[in-house]
Amino acid sequence: MNELWTALQLLGPAFWLGLVVAISFLEAPIKFRAPGVTIPIGLGIGRRVFRALNIVEIVVLVVLWVAALAADVSPSAGERNLLAALTIVLAIQVAGIRPPLSRRSDRVLAGEELPRSRAHLLYVAFEVVKVVLLIWLAVVTVTAHL
Repeated sequence: MNELWTALQLLGPAFWLGLVVAISFLEAPIKFRAPGVTIPIGLGIGRRVFRALNIVEIVVLVVLWVAALAADVSPSAGERNLLAALTIVLAIQVAGIRPPLSRRSDRVLAGEELPRSRAHLLYVAFEVVKVVLLIWLAVVTVTAHL
């Protein structure tokens, strides 16, 4: 069973990183450039995609915590701190930033014209922080298991 926990510790950050990069930095901006995709259609797709992404992220984060705590080798302080930081970042995104973004997109979908959202830029900034933390966690975890 310990091999499973180790594999999850090693693969989890890379899997999560791939999701964030693919969706936040590829799919999200590209969809608005696709022919026929209007702002309402793009917002509708984006809301569903990011809701699904956040659910998967929460699952991966829980799996990483369980794997770190269940493994024979206790996680280093660095691993624990990085997991804690990722927990905080994701909690702020899901509970603090996404709700105002959803309310704003509701208004846009209802036909209201609004200026660019600062909350959107804040969400993107948190995605960048998350990418850095995930790369750092991957390096720390691989180094700890060499």
